[in-house]
Amino acid sequence: MRRTVLEKFPAGDPRGSWAAEEYARHRRDEGLAAEVVMDLESDAFLVVVPQQQHADRAW
Repeated sequence: MRRTVLEKFPAGDPRGSWAAEEYARHRRDEGLAAEVVMDLESDAFLVVVPQQQHADRAW
């Protein structure tokens, strides 16, 4: 599954993942299917949403 990154938060932040979780909650309140994942390569929490696939069809 492809995802779009909305925001990135450093894992070394004193509040840990809280900032990312709060940001994701606000996006969910707006109707986005936001979730927090850990990116080990960049040592950061990412707020992501599934990428929408658009079909270009003329009906």
